[in-house]
Order: sequence, then structure tokens, then C-alpha cells
Amino acid sequence: MTPEQYQRLESQGGVADLSSRAKFALSGADRVRYLNGQVTNEVRNASAQATIYACVTNAKGRIEGDVFIHATGDLLFLDAEEGLREHLGARLERYIVADDVELRDVTEDWRLWHFFGAAAEVAKKLQLPEGSVRLDATRLGMPGVDVWLPSTSDADPNIPADIPSVNAEDWETLRILKAVPRWPNEISNEAFPQEAGLEGRAMSFTKGCYIGQEILSRIKLTGKMPRRLVTFQLGEVPDDAPAPELWTLFDGSQEPPKAVGNVTSITRHPVLDRPVGLAYVRAGLEAGDSLLLGSEEPPRIFAKVDISPT
Repeated sequence: MTPEQYQRLESQGGVADLSSRAKFALSGADRVRYLNGQVTNEVRNASAQATIYACVTNAKGRIEGDVFIHATGDLLFLDAEEGLREHLGARLERYIVADDVELRDVTEDWRLWHFFGAAAEVAKKLQLPEGSVRLDATRLGMPGVDVWLPSTSDADPNIPADIPSVNAEDWETLRILKAVPRWPNEISNEAFPQEAGLEGRAMSFTKGCYIGQEILSRIKLTGKMPRRLVTFQLGEVPDDAPAPELWTLFDGSQEPPKAVGNVTSITRHPVLDRPVGLAYVRAGLEAGDSLLLGSEEPPRIFAKVDISPT
């Protein structure tokens, strides 16, 4: 992404084709009660006008997936990362026992576009084909609008030519710059929702029981969790540095430096022209602490890191 492209997206917003995301439909009289027992947010707040965002957690409170939920007529719709299609479908199906609920994979039945930033206002005025759904949705940490179109429709959402289109690579850059966690980088079955900074966005502590609630409520009460998600930036990295998936954060105030975190996502800032990204670090570390970037195998330090809370 060039600096000019980034500045244009910041000022005008943009649109991304997210049709590859996994999509599910829930029907049946018990659909709301059932789904409320599976996710961290209040399903009763899902509507035909706006999505809610939630995590699916296991009995240990760890994340098994994250979903956007909306309601249309007598159906609940969920969409999730493409890589969660098989796993999340099986996970949700497993807990349907005596409930009047049917879960269907409708990934191929719908196309999905997301308009964000200033372009979201344009999306609210578009003429859409019959059967389409338009919803408020926050996917990049800013106001946005989802447009769902039936795959059987030959029409597109009539996107104006002056709205920038964002490809998968640019979407990834934007979501890192906006500190939005993503499966499987920051959101995984090794993370609690609070560690990923999702407490205010994806969790309700008044809605009743769900799988993993007891542990997550304890974290809310005590404020204690093993680590937290931060943003970071650094100077140039040596050409012979190992691959980013091997990068480790070290506490430089100790001798020898002690491993205190790991990098989860990285990109290059289009304007600053330097590496920036997301990382998990040990809880208690603050901006200004002396953190170093390196690898454990082989043992090596190759940069200083500046962190900020997400």
C-alpha cells in the first residue's frame, strides 16, 4: 500500500469483498436461547439493522472462533473467518442436543461486501437488489456497513467508482494498523477474549450463562490475565533476521534478556515506512519498558521495540 492509497482510504473510506468468509444460518424456535449459551455477547441485541460481535469459547474460556451475528426474519446469521468454516460449524453443531435448532452452512448462498469509513455513509444510500441485507457493522475499528447479496442475484451492489476497493493484502494492513485482532493470529484457542482486548466489544457480563463464562467472569472480577495484546513499532530489521513467526519479545531490563512475548502480525506502515504490528506480551509491561526483539532459536537480539496498548 502506498502512502497515497492509505491517505485516500483514511479520508474516503473503502469497500472490501468479504464473500469468502464462512457463513451459517440458525433456524428454529430455540435459536436465540441456544446461541446465547454458545457466545460471549448478548444475541438478543442482534437485529436486521446491525450486527453484534462475539467470541465462541470453550470450557476453559479460550476462544474457538469469533463471529458477527445478525437477525433476519426467523433466522440468525453468523459469519466468521474462512479458515473457521469446518471447525466452527462442527463446534456449534456439537451442542445442539434437544434444542429446536437447525444449523446450516450458507457460505455459498451469499456474497458479502463491507464498506468502511466515509464510504459507509454512501453504502446506506445504495440501491440494492431484492433479497439483499444492509447492516451496520464495525470490522476495522470504525463505522461500517455490511451488504449481503444472494449469490443467485446477478447484480452487484452498484459500488460508485470513486470508492476505493481494498484487496486482501490491503485489508490485512489496515486491520493491523487499526489494532483489530484476527483469527488465527491473535484470536485462537490459546487466548482469552480479554487478552485480545475484546472485553468492551464482544462480551456481555449480564446476559446469562454460556460455555466458559465462569472463568471469563473471574478475569473480569480480578483483572488478572497472563498476557495482553499490544501494538508495536520498530526500526529496520536486519536482512538476515529469521521469519517474523519466529520473533520473540524480550525484557531488556534483565540480564540475560528474558522472553516476555511474541509477535502475531506485522506489516509496514505506509506513511512511517517502518515495521509495525501486533504482539502478545506479559501482563504488566507498559509502554516505555525496555523491550527488545529477537529470536530464541538461534538466540539473537536484533531490534528495540516500542509498544502501546490496543
